[in-house]
Amino acid sequence: MGKVMTKVKLTNREDSFAERRGLLPADRVRTMEIEALVDTGATMLVLPADVCRALGVREGGRRRVRYADGRRCEVPWVTDLFIEILGRQMSCDALVEAEGTTPLIGQIPMEALDLVVNPKTGDLMPDPGSPDAPLLDILRVA
Repeated sequence: MGKVMTKVKLTNREDSFAERRGLLPADRVRTMEIEALVDTGATMLVLPADVCRALGVREGGRRRVRYADGRRCEVPWVTDLFIEILGRQMSCDALVEAEGTTPLIGQIPMEALDLVVNPKTGDLMPDPGSPDAPLLDILRVA
């Protein structure tokens, strides 16, 4: 199976809330559509710095990360994003990498949106067990 790429709609969550309250015109809500690599080995959403800057999302701090080659370092993370993939939406944070790097969709957004990679076609798709809307598992402890 080769690379799995997908379209992702990104929206500044604060702008979206301001628009809903009538404080910001709809045409001023910062949003963009990008192509991202589905990376089942990654944990989080990872975005290039130029995309984060264009969306106007705030840095929430720094997070320690481990790369596939074993290197460890700290990178910025941003908050206040809405993402939409295949018609499924969620709010989330993202790790920030250098300008021009490939955006990555990791396990947290894939799980929250209930998306899977079809091993036969290599396409990202909604989980066949919940084709209409995400189905999330909850462990109930009494």
